[in-house]
Amino acid sequence: MTVAPIDEDNYPEPVVTRPSSNGALWRVVALSLVFVAVAVGFSMMGDTVPSDMILLFLGLLAVVGVFCLFALAAGLFRFAGGDEKRTLSRAIVDSMPAGALVTDREGKILYANARYAEMTKSISSTMPVGVPRLFASQPEASEAVYRLSRAAREGRSIVEDIRIPGVSGARWHRVSVRSLPDFDGAPGKAVIWSVEDITRDRDAQENFYVELQKAIDYLDHAPAGFFSANARGRIQYINSTLADWLGYDLAAFEAGDLDLGEIVHGDGAGLLMGGGQDGTVKTEIIDLDLVRRDGTNLPVRLLHRAARLAEGELGETRTLVLDRSRGVDTEEALRAAEVRFSRFFNNTPIAIAALDSAGRVVRTNAPFTRIFGLTSGDRGIEGLDMASLVDEESRRRLGIALDEARARKSEIDPVDATVPGEKPLSVRMYISGVEKGGDSDEAAILYALDMTEQRMLEEQFAQGQKMQAVGQLAGGVAHDFNNVLTAIIGFSDLLLIKHKPSDPSFGDIMSIKQSANRAAGLVRQLLAFSRRQTLRPQVLDVPQHIDDLTVLLKRLIGEHVSLDVEHGRDVWPVRADLVQLEQVIINLAVNARDAMPEGGEITLRTRNVEEAEAATFDYRGMVPADYVLIEVADTGTGMPADVMEKIFEPFFSTKELGKGTGLGLSMVYGIIKQTGGFIYPESEVGKGTTFRIFLPRHIPVEVEKIEKAASPVKDLTGNERILIVEDEESVRMFSARALSTTGYEVFEADSGEEALEVLAETGEVDLIISDVVMPEMDGPTLLTEVRKIYPDIKVIFVSGYAEESVRQGLEDDRSVEFLPKPYSLDQINSKVKEVLSGARAERTDDDA
Repeated sequence: MTVAPIDEDNYPEPVVTRPSSNGALWRVVALSLVFVAVAVGFSMMGDTVPSDMILLFLGLLAVVGVFCLFALAAGLFRFAGGDEKRTLSRAIVDSMPAGALVTDREGKILYANARYAEMTKSISSTMPVGVPRLFASQPEASEAVYRLSRAAREGRSIVEDIRIPGVSGARWHRVSVRSLPDFDGAPGKAVIWSVEDITRDRDAQENFYVELQKAIDYLDHAPAGFFSANARGRIQYINSTLADWLGYDLAAFEAGDLDLGEIVHGDGAGLLMGGGQDGTVKTEIIDLDLVRRDGTNLPVRLLHRAARLAEGELGETRTLVLDRSRGVDTEEALRAAEVRFSRFFNNTPIAIAALDSAGRVVRTNAPFTRIFGLTSGDRGIEGLDMASLVDEESRRRLGIALDEARARKSEIDPVDATVPGEKPLSVRMYISGVEKGGDSDEAAILYALDMTEQRMLEEQFAQGQKMQAVGQLAGGVAHDFNNVLTAIIGFSDLLLIKHKPSDPSFGDIMSIKQSANRAAGLVRQLLAFSRRQTLRPQVLDVPQHIDDLTVLLKRLIGEHVSLDVEHGRDVWPVRADLVQLEQVIINLAVNARDAMPEGGEITLRTRNVEEAEAATFDYRGMVPADYVLIEVADTGTGMPADVMEKIFEPFFSTKELGKGTGLGLSMVYGIIKQTGGFIYPESEVGKGTTFRIFLPRHIPVEVEKIEKAASPVKDLTGNERILIVEDEESVRMFSARALSTTGYEVFEADSGEEALEVLAETGEVDLIISDVVMPEMDGPTLLTEVRKIYPDIKVIFVSGYAEESVRQGLEDDRSVEFLPKPYSLDQINSKVKEVLSGARAERTDDDA
């Protein structure tokens, strides 16, 4: 292929061009002067210059001259004349249909092509004018020209479309300006303006918009509905007809405002997002219900078209909607029945799929896409291997069921499987074989039920049963331990009375008592887990108590862990046991510290959670109500899912042997549950853990009474008659000795029946101290029988269980006090003195 030479002389001449430079002339003059100087030098030196050197110089000049002649003949050199020949690039610029003007940044014209000269003839016939002057008579162009001129001065690029009104119609010009680097040896000093008449293009564009608007108007008001959705199921377009049917305001609609699931009933959205195989277009007719804005159903027939790209991604879908809500005539009765069946088929909560002999999906209903995680449109449905939709452990059982279906067995065992995904689902699949007929390739029908919620409830119930059994065991063990510890602590106190601090055995006895107290702390943890711990609830201002606790927390967590406390405004009061709530926060803070061996940050937050907000949470078991939220967050190592499932179980610990009992979080759980609250952990490995505690808001029915702490009783002696009822002999012996030494007349009984016999023999006593849990007749039953004889008798119940749980079983708790086990010598004496002193005060008031 040959390219014809370009005849530059055929292009129009530029009106203004840059003056030719005189640099070449001066270079020739300078070269001549050099040669003259050399000649003068040779003549003055005369014979001193060797003739060989002169001949050598002349030879070099001759060679240079011959080379220049050949170069001139070959076109390497050209003579510059007064009319400088134009280069190819300049010829291209001169022949452009748009006007081109080159100026400096101040507007001085350096170059203008012929087309620009034509534009400026009406203003100046001799020399072209600048662009600002070209549009100076047009007020409509003033703002655009100002922006262009400013951009030219600043060396920026800008394009403006300028509309010039006229009698025969408006004219449009597109004006652009940009900087020209390296022009005239000074980079960025020159700019090029371009002025182009785009009237014809604008007219064509306006005509296109008019025709497009007509087409959109036809589509909007067509007798059928139409909508289009993107690959994520967001509605990109909906016509006016369908918007009217569904009750939406088309004027307020923006692309992406609606989701496909908002207008398609049930799981139909997943059916529409299925698409075909990779690189194919799938068109199908679907009968289902749309949802109007008021929530009512609109039965329709959809002509649905979905394209799946070669990469497997779903393209934009297009759907034609026909209204089927109007009645059908008798000729269409069969078709109407088919439509109703199709609607029922797609609106059932059961996933249904037809499978071929290889176990691949032939067709499905709408719920199938949801249950098997295909609602996102990330892959086609038809042709999918059914086994690929379930976990590996279930595929073998599914294969056996499909083999039995192909063999057309009448009874096939259901298959329980798990559908993998971000939130795995549990499904139960029922499979039945079908007889092949005609062109159908269906070999089996699969019905699948979503059993996820039922399985979760079953697991939750099993876990609750296990925790309840462990709790009952822990509570029983704690109760028996409290009896043992009461005897140990009590007899240690009796021994300490007989020994002075200087005695050699005094320290040993103190060690026994301290060990028993530590064991009592462990028993309290067991009772907290079993929710039978003795709580002393009071109205608490949570932020204030947490602030009071920060000094202790900072000492516990150490210097390499920082503590940040954040409180919401006007946090509501709660009713809880202050000591136990502090124990919960301390336990969580210590666990957070242990999860950050390299240091980190613990954050304590408190705020109110209103009932409306609580209703939005998906925490299992929490009833919507007003709560006070306490958060304990750390930036530690976090916990994996398998550990999160067991953290509240007793004796479960991730710490090294000997560094934890495993009762800490189970105790926390028990305290919060016993208080009526909820606790939920959230953790991510490598990022940290957050425990959220929800405590019920306390709303006082009447003005809370401030209970003043009773002043300690100094005189613990007395001479009243006291009956001790306790089935544990060691506890009964200690209590009897403790009260006898202070002057009381003590009677003993090891059961409720014996207590009634003692009362029958001795008559009325001033006080009964009774255990709650006893064989045959327990404490509450004994109280009922005694009240029949002595209705005003004072009673103290002793128990290792919580006071609240004891009082719940009492029909009448008048004049009933409570003493928790284990108790010391001083505690039982002080409680007895307090109760009897109150009794005497009442009798004195009655006598008066």
